[in-house]
Order: sequence, then structure tokens, then C-alpha cells
Amino acid sequence: MYFNGMDPVDNWLAALEARHMRELRFQDVRRAVQALSSLYVERRDRLGAGSVFDGAGKRAAFALYFSPLRFLLTREIIRALGVAAAASARILDLGCGTGAAGVAWAIEAAGAGLRPGPLRGFDIHPWAVQEARWTYRTLGLDGTAQCADIERVAIPAGAAVIAAFTINELTDAARNRIRSVLLDAAKRGSSALLIEPIARRPTPWWDEWAELWIAAGGREDAWRFPVELPEWLARMDKASGLNHRQLTARTLWIDGGPNPTKLY
Repeated sequence: MYFNGMDPVDNWLAALEARHMRELRFQDVRRAVQALSSLYVERRDRLGAGSVFDGAGKRAAFALYFSPLRFLLTREIIRALGVAAAASARILDLGCGTGAAGVAWAIEAAGAGLRPGPLRGFDIHPWAVQEARWTYRTLGLDGTAQCADIERVAIPAGAAVIAAFTINELTDAARNRIRSVLLDAAKRGSSALLIEPIARRPTPWWDEWAELWIAAGGREDAWRFPVELPEWLARMDKASGLNHRQLTARTLWIDGGPNPTKLY
């Protein structure tokens, strides 16, 4: 997964810029980044209405800025947990967006000398699904994506499941359904990594989930990673008045099987 001796992430970022900046200016994307940031922080009730992908500017902002940040964060989490090897199984990315989180896991598995399993992304938005397919192709991964309600996705035994900034966007009923699905899948040998904002406000359900996760043999963590952003991301970060020199998240992890391994 290296092109001309270069890191695949560098190639992916260059391909993203070429793909989404054909008809947009830097300032167009900057305004969209600011609008999406406001949406995530102040108007989360609109997330379920598909407003994240409303218009070329927001789609470009999500693909060019927020998705690479999600990739970098997920990569740091996987390294900190030491769970790259789990992605040698089939990888299911629930609420995949453009595919960044699942891709991070697959690339970390490859970097550890393992062959990553086939990557399957699921999202309710058709644009996100198409973009995830493009991401997998661009990075040379065995992957595809499809439109689906994630709480209804069948999880095969032994799969590696990731859901990054997804569970908080579900209804209470859907969230309860997928919690049962994931914990049952862990009993059948599947692993699951959930990533959510470190802030408590978007996740009032978190403590209940964490209690159940730990009781089932999993672990809960809060993370703060200092990072050096790639040049384009750093410019956009500064121009948008944001500060991602540190990436943060909360996670729940469970290593599946009849006797899940506690990593602490």
C-alpha cells in the first residue's frame, strides 16, 4: 500500500485535494469547515437530517478536513491500545462516512506486517458510501461500502468492528439495539472499538455503556494526543480559527471471544 515509496496517507491527501478542489477555492472550504464545526458543537440536533453533506462545500470540508483528522485520531488510538492485529479479521466500519476510521485500522494492520481483512463500510448517506468506496480504491484496499442502518448490520463471528463518532448520532432506540448487537457479537468472538467525543455533552448515554462494556471484559479510555498536522490540514486549521494540535476522544474497546482479554 505504498505508492512510489511514499506513505499511502500522503497520496490519499493529495488525491483528496485534487478530487475536491477542482471547482472550489480554499476560502470556500474554509467557510464550510467553520459551518460544520459549528454544526458539530452547537447544533447537533441537525446532524441526523443529513446537513453535514448539504452542498459541495460541506462535502469537501468533511472529506478534506474532518475525515483526515478522524484518520489521524483513530490511528493514534489503535497504536495506544495495541490492537492493530485485530484488523486481520473482516473489518466492519459502522457509520463509515468517507471510510477514514476503518482505513486507519487496516493500514495499521498492514504496517504491523499483517494482511488486513476485507473492509466493509456502512452509512445511511449515499454520498458518504460513494466516497468511502473511492477511499478504499485510492488506498488499494480490499473494501466496499453500502447504504444501511447500522444497528441492523449483521456482524459475523470474529469480525473487527469500528464505529467512530457514530453512536452519538443515533436515536435512543437505535442506540439500544446496536449496544445489544455489539455485546452479543463480542461473545461470538468479534472485537469492537467505539470512538466518541471526549466532551460529555454529546454522550449522556456513555456511563451506562461503559459500565456494561467493562462488565463484559472491555475497557474505557479518554485520550489526548499531540499531533503534527499535514501541511494542508494545518493551513486549514489555522485559517478556520480551530486548533487541532491535540486530538481527543473517548473510547470503548472489547476484545471478543468467550473470555474477552482485559488490556489493563
